[in-house]
Amino acid sequence: MDEEEVIDEESKKGDEDSDSQTTEEVIELDPLEEAIKRAEAAEKEISYRDAEIQNVRKRLMSEKAIAIQYGGMGMARKMLGVLADIDRSLAVNADEGLTLIRSKMWAELSGDGVEKIETKGEKFDPTKMEAITTLPPSEDFPANCVIDELEAGYTYKDRVLTPARVVVASDQ
Repeated sequence: MDEEEVIDEESKKGDEDSDSQTTEEVIELDPLEEAIKRAEAAEKEISYRDAEIQNVRKRLMSEKAIAIQYGGMGMARKMLGVLADIDRSLAVNADEGLTLIRSKMWAELSGDGVEKIETKGEKFDPTKMEAITTLPPSEDFPANCVIDELEAGYTYKDRVLTPARVVVASDQ
């Protein structure tokens, strides 16, 4: 080989060495960059999980508050059945003792948030009332107006415990 060829070969080898050094540097940087990317991904995942945990906590607190607020609803519904029985008994035979018991029971129920649904002469509200039958409208009771209450309805705070069963004025 002549001198030029030897120099060319050495320069080519030198170029190859510099390429291998660059590749080694990239390989050395890759684990660091990869670790940084994984750390960033882990931080994102942690923040998403943290937000999810906060949302679950808020939802559970809301559900707990609702359960506490409406926890007495079942007992109120049962006691309204007893109250209806007392009312039927009083309709047959007026008894002073039953009247006192009824007054005391109603005071306790209303103190806990039970209210009677006002119906007679009011506009029919299907969310609070159940139409048992209909009659033609008159001057006193226009269409879609409650004519008579067959059975009282009650709400507990803002929820319907039992719908009022009513007779409604209707054209149909």
